[in-house]
Amino acid sequence: MNNQQINDEQQALHNMLILGAGQLGMAVLRALAPRARAVQATLTVLVSPGTISHPSAQGAANLAELRELGVAVLGFDLSSDAQALEVLFAQYRTVFNCTGFVAGPGTQLRISRAVLAAGVQRYFPWQFGVDYDVVGRGSGQPVFDEQFEVRQLLRGQDATEWVIVSTGMFTSFLFEPDFGVVDLDGKAIHGLGSWKTKVTVTTPEDIGRLTTEILLARPRIANEVVYLAGDTLSYGQLAEVVERVTGVVFERRLLTLDRLRADLESSPEDVMTRYRAAFALGDGMWWDKAGTFNARNGLETIDVESYLRARLAA
Repeated sequence: MNNQQINDEQQALHNMLILGAGQLGMAVLRALAPRARAVQATLTVLVSPGTISHPSAQGAANLAELRELGVAVLGFDLSSDAQALEVLFAQYRTVFNCTGFVAGPGTQLRISRAVLAAGVQRYFPWQFGVDYDVVGRGSGQPVFDEQFEVRQLLRGQDATEWVIVSTGMFTSFLFEPDFGVVDLDGKAIHGLGSWKTKVTVTTPEDIGRLTTEILLARPRIANEVVYLAGDTLSYGQLAEVVERVTGVVFERRLLTLDRLRADLESSPEDVMTRYRAAFALGDGMWWDKAGTFNARNGLETIDVESYLRARLAA
């Protein structure tokens, strides 16, 4: 890097707080930390106090890895009151939010309001999912409604720069037994809505790598939604990929929108039922990979077929 590039990256990474060291937070930190170290910038990650005082086996492994990466670890409870959040965030130039919804409904609005009140210069909210602008308000998914409100909040001010990164669902989620789309053990695939309904997916590793490029891009990306995609495919195409990779014919079962709405009516609090009904809609759940940040910049990503081959070989 030349001196100007070094100065630019130092400025982008200076005084930066990452919220959360879960699956996505660790993927982001693995990509960001080497870049920070190269320009002598220190990253700080916020975790729950219990993660430090009584870590699980995975938590202990993550803490050890963070030490190796040179990342400072801060224990803090995100359920603290608004004033405490503001005082914390005011110490940082950039806040990068990887917390998800672990702290319950309203968490993302609380965090975002505190970021703005604290005068943070640049904010990457937890929006690593679907296109909430297309989904809109009143989707029947409380989580989606809250994410739409976060976008409205950010657009209603001009003091804090923001960057929203839309990634679709995690690729691995397609194969989660509880989600019920691909049942590898039972050799069955459920299409949501129709076999032509599409979904966009991206792995956490690609999200971490690509959001690092977005954060450090010159000219600086600000106040816009940036789209990523590891893959965009229909449920019918997903079935073809699974059968091609496994060499096995899977039973195909279609869950129509009417069926999924009935399931949701009978089990309105079931999270996975909500997600199945939402992803059956199609609109807002996918976008053309050709128009994404990664495709436009020639950055390769892991598609569903590559992901599944690697998973089965592991």
